[in-house]
Amino acid sequence: MSPRESLTDTLPRRELPTEIYAPIVASLFGDRRSLFIGAFAAIMSTLVIAWKTAQPVILFCSLAIIAITFARAWQMAAFARARRNPMSRPEIRRWELQYIAGAALYTLILSLNCTFTFLVTDDPFSQLLSFSIALAYLIGTPGRNFASDTLVHASIVCACLPLMVALAIAGGPYYTVFAFVLVPFFISLKFISARLRRQLLDAIIAANDVSLLAKRFDTALNNMPHGLAMFDAAGRLVVANEQMSNLLRLPSTAMQRGAEVRELISSVVAAGTITATDGERIARQLDERAASGTRGDLEVVVNDGRTLDLTFQDMENGGAVVLLQDVTERRDAEARINQLARYDALTGLPNRNMLRSRMETVLAGDREGRCLAVLFIDLDHFKQVNDTLGHRYGDQLLCAVADRLRRTVRESDTVARFGGDEFIAFMAVGNGAHEAEELAARIVSRLAEPYELEGHEVVIGASIGIAVTSDGKADADQLLRDADTALYQAKSDGRGGWRFFESEMAVKAQTRRHLEMELRAALANEAFEVYYQPIYNLKQDRFTTCEALLRWPHPQRGMISPAEFIPIAEEMGLIVEIGAWVLKRATAECMRWPGHMRVAVNLSPAQFRRGNVVTAVEEALAASGLPAERLELEITESVLLQDVNATRVALQQLCDLGVRISLDDFGTGYSSLSYLQRFRLHKVKIDRSFLRGIGTTEQPLILLRGVARLSAELGMTVVVEGIETREQLALVARQGTIDEIQGFLLSKPVPARELRPLLAADIKLSERVA
Repeated sequence: MSPRESLTDTLPRRELPTEIYAPIVASLFGDRRSLFIGAFAAIMSTLVIAWKTAQPVILFCSLAIIAITFARAWQMAAFARARRNPMSRPEIRRWELQYIAGAALYTLILSLNCTFTFLVTDDPFSQLLSFSIALAYLIGTPGRNFASDTLVHASIVCACLPLMVALAIAGGPYYTVFAFVLVPFFISLKFISARLRRQLLDAIIAANDVSLLAKRFDTALNNMPHGLAMFDAAGRLVVANEQMSNLLRLPSTAMQRGAEVRELISSVVAAGTITATDGERIARQLDERAASGTRGDLEVVVNDGRTLDLTFQDMENGGAVVLLQDVTERRDAEARINQLARYDALTGLPNRNMLRSRMETVLAGDREGRCLAVLFIDLDHFKQVNDTLGHRYGDQLLCAVADRLRRTVRESDTVARFGGDEFIAFMAVGNGAHEAEELAARIVSRLAEPYELEGHEVVIGASIGIAVTSDGKADADQLLRDADTALYQAKSDGRGGWRFFESEMAVKAQTRRHLEMELRAALANEAFEVYYQPIYNLKQDRFTTCEALLRWPHPQRGMISPAEFIPIAEEMGLIVEIGAWVLKRATAECMRWPGHMRVAVNLSPAQFRRGNVVTAVEEALAASGLPAERLELEITESVLLQDVNATRVALQQLCDLGVRISLDDFGTGYSSLSYLQRFRLHKVKIDRSFLRGIGTTEQPLILLRGVARLSAELGMTVVVEGIETREQLALVARQGTIDEIQGFLLSKPVPARELRPLLAADIKLSERVA
């Protein structure tokens, strides 16, 4: 059963929705003409019968019909007035009952008039006329009052009984048969009324559905974020929503039904939304699209800066639907995304992708064999700014550098941020390498000038690698690689300068890359060795500590110096894994030594940056079983230059384990003395540079004595490194504040197998250096 059948066939009238019930009741009061025409005929007929029969009762029926007619006319007028305002369901129900009462009473009076005529007179004309009027009014019920099933039933009952009584009273078998023949007639009237009522309900429901759909469509249309306009095949406006007017800055009256496209464009121009030139261009493009049958999008930038997008879609009837949307935010977002994809968010310079694109464009379009140069710029000492002042100041410095680079190069040159503190300058030079060198000199000089960062004066430098080509064969990647190789050489030469790429550099770079691969393989295969250099305690007169030192015996190149491969391991990030491996090997080896011996292991700053140094130490101690107090960890000032709070926490955790902390190479940094107070340290190792010139002048000895005394008074063990002669030993030994010594005079770094007999022999210092 469909929803409509459910409403028309199964629901009682009182259960119909109010929006359907109200028009059904209104249809009863709708047509006054049929009421008055029928009433006029009934009144005239009853008056004729009353005059012809001269019977008072028939005259009374005539007067009653006149009174009821006027009452019903007043009732219809009152309903029309009441209907101007919304009515509640109970009010509608009261009006329906009033109408039913009036119509039923009217039918009953006409039927009684017929009955009385048959009772008081034998005049055939009067009987036929009264019967005809009553029957005719009843026949009109399906055409006028079918909307109310209650009214139809009441009218049939009010007409059926009196008419059948009248025919029965008239006597004779024919009248009696006629009376019973009226029964199926009355039943058929009921069915006809029911069918008409269902059709009325269907029509009302359909109209209500259409009205509801129209309201929903209108609501949806006017609440769309897009403007919508529909045009017929002749190009005239059929419908448009309010958003279309709002987006075009037009009054709603301008979007009139039937308006042509050019009229609307003229209204938009008149409103100042677009210029007349743009209006003509849009109209011309629309004509061209219509002529060619093509449809698509058309973007328009209006006078207030907004970007509007028009989308055209054909309809089956030959018309078109036009969607208008404000795509300003989307276009701005796309522009921002494009900016982020092609430009560095911090400095605003082109990023690596943009640089490669420009380089490839220039290289591909170079038909004149111009000399093209790439300057790979790396900032010197930038990391120290980040570590000491923080990343916020580091970002400010990068922006300041970018601004200086923009002002240093020509407008035709490209300056890009390659990543981190690396920048690229790409240029076409007229006189070859000389012009590139002049630019490099200007950049180095300009970037070396002091920077003012929120009250902090910062001085950095720059190293530059230069790659130049004029044969048109080099590609972007090759130029960048060559410039990077030259930069590495410039930094190796001492920073603050520039170097041109040379073929020999490529060989060195290849060697370095090969060394990197071998370094990874050495770590994987545990091809390293740990050497140990003992430290002699002057006060205990014996060796008390051995420093673990990493060595790499290469199968082809022999023993590779730590100074060569340790920096590479740090750059590659392998130093963390290597440091953990050394810790495990050294602690395991220390378990083979006499119980008073300690092992000292150097820690890299990268191990603290990674944040897992405490875990690495705990794992090494657990694996070897070495007591924590027999392990010393040597750190340099570069460790303390990092995140101070995090470093302090890590050192405190190591001390809590029982591990001793030693500050290595003391006196070679920028502010070493402050570390003695700020961090928890157990030992200070005075760098070998303090012994330079000792014994020849007084000043080195005074400096050594002062640093040693200061450290000792702070409660730390003092070690002097680099003891290589007996004279140095004698001078150091006379200083009562120096506890331990280390150097080639006592022992060079040796493998574990050679160290163990030395420790077992327990040779005294006097015998060792005799």
